[in-house]
Amino acid sequence: MSDPREPLRLSVDRDRCAGAGMCALTAPEVFDQDDEEGLVVLLHPVPAPEQRAAARMAAGLCPAEAITLDSPGSKDA
Repeated sequence: MSDPREPLRLSVDRDRCAGAGMCALTAPEVFDQDDEEGLVVLLHPVPAPEQRAAARMAAGLCPAEAITLDSPGSKDA
């Protein structure tokens, strides 16, 4: 399990986004939706410590799995 104090990097896949808006509702300081298509807009790829829990929750709630969480210590090959 990752340490909630550990820096977190986010990325989004707008091609995968369904525009449900759960991310913007759950973590409005980190995510928004564009006005044209309602797709995710990542406001802060490296959220502040006080925003990390909401960002993690938003990623978990995304029905399209369009949000990726990446901790600096993790290595995906």
